[in-house]
Amino acid sequence: MKLAKRTQLMKASPILALAAKANELKAQGKDVISLTVGEPDWPIADHIKEAAIESIKANKSKYTPSNGIIELRKAVALQTSEQLKVKYEVSEITVTSGAKMILFAALQALCEPGEEVILIAPYWASYTTMVELAEAHVKTVVCDSRSDFKLLPEQLEKAISPRTKAILLNSPSNPTGKVYTHAELEALAKVLRKHPHVVILSDDIYNRLMFSGEPVAPHILHVAPDLKDRTLVMSGASKSFAMTGWRLGWACGPKILIDAMTAYQSQSVSCANATAQWASLEAVEHGDQTVKKSVQNLKERCDFWMKELKQIPNTVAHRPDGAFYIWFEIKNYLGKKYHGKEMKSSIDMSQVLLEDYLVAVVAGLEFGLEGYFRFSFAIENSKAKDACSRLAKFFASLT
Repeated sequence: MKLAKRTQLMKASPILALAAKANELKAQGKDVISLTVGEPDWPIADHIKEAAIESIKANKSKYTPSNGIIELRKAVALQTSEQLKVKYEVSEITVTSGAKMILFAALQALCEPGEEVILIAPYWASYTTMVELAEAHVKTVVCDSRSDFKLLPEQLEKAISPRTKAILLNSPSNPTGKVYTHAELEALAKVLRKHPHVVILSDDIYNRLMFSGEPVAPHILHVAPDLKDRTLVMSGASKSFAMTGWRLGWACGPKILIDAMTAYQSQSVSCANATAQWASLEAVEHGDQTVKKSVQNLKERCDFWMKELKQIPNTVAHRPDGAFYIWFEIKNYLGKKYHGKEMKSSIDMSQVLLEDYLVAVVAGLEFGLEGYFRFSFAIENSKAKDACSRLAKFFASLT
């Protein structure tokens, strides 16, 4: 059997692959601590569970419209309008099976073969493959610690070409947890105004998990509402409401793009899970206190992690502004040896950590920037302390 050429682009998610390997080891009775998947370890709020149960009891479990139930689209339109200070109509909203599918559908609807999508490294590991499956080219702009891992306007200007179709913004960032300020976004907006052919894809899945006390992360539409007609805002229920397995995402944007995405969804996933939609409606309408508790919990865990990681010599833990990831710098250990084997890359180190120290981490190379690990700190402090102790032993063993 000969497979299509596109299958050569379909790399398995490295994060999910690591999580699967960690689960295999756990099934063998090994005490594995996984810092891989971006998933809160606390349960879904009871009021959201009850809404799901009530929808099942009321037999609200048939097919829904491909763009989602009208009640949820109205709630998303209202919430996003309030958060971003720009008006969204229900016709500008689509709902589907997770924010990942939202981005996939958007890229399929937007990109022609050979066009370019600008990605800011470090970036979420799945971005590159999704762009390539849309037959577009990835245009990577590397942003290191000198710019706090954020895109500078001069870098954006240099990256844009006549073939540029879109730029993908993600704030708070996965993997760094960094957040763009209003001033930084205004500087980027000034560049984007000069290039009206560039679509802005704003991945806002973590935008409510802010450690500054702000209810929502600064957004490009806060400072440049005039860019609304070429901005797609993408979010979902997974991160803010700990509803990762429910697979429910949504997008707000220009009707022409929303309609195309909905058509793509209708021919692929048909519609999002009905029960997940009714549960997400409850989360969007009545979940503010749930989010506040999550943020407080994450802030405390972040502080704990930063304190523990400071004890590991010759490393740097870059403090996040939001989300639940720590971007951990390990450059000083690249090239050292472990039991005689040279640690040439962060991937080499992550393999040893999993196999010998039973700690699963994601290598920086998976996010487009070598010399780092990404830790998900959405785990209880007792496990975090144990993980940091194992990490310290590993680094101490390198020669």
